[in-house]
Amino acid sequence: MKARYQSFVVAVERAIADSDPIGLLEGGAPADEYGPEIGTIVPRVLNAQSVEEVTSVLHQEFLGWFGDDTAGPRHAYEAPAGEIWKALLEFRKSV
Repeated sequence: MKARYQSFVVAVERAIADSDPIGLLEGGAPADEYGPEIGTIVPRVLNAQSVEEVTSVLHQEFLGWFGDDTAGPRHAYEAPAGEIWKALLEFRKSV
């Protein structure tokens, strides 16, 4: 179970890093720059019931961490939410 959970966390990290929703990595930040945000996102998305809910969680978390101006619009989180939703469905199959 622990290994599956860790795989899910890695999938969330990858989805967010690949999309880099606020451009921190593109701007030269270290690869683990989104680590604190991942720590608050993962527990919240575990109970999500739809990709739309995952999108909302991501947007809410980035709003909380960075504010309106930096977090940007909700639609910027749709791509990583889709990837996280797929990973979540796989994780749920394993538990």
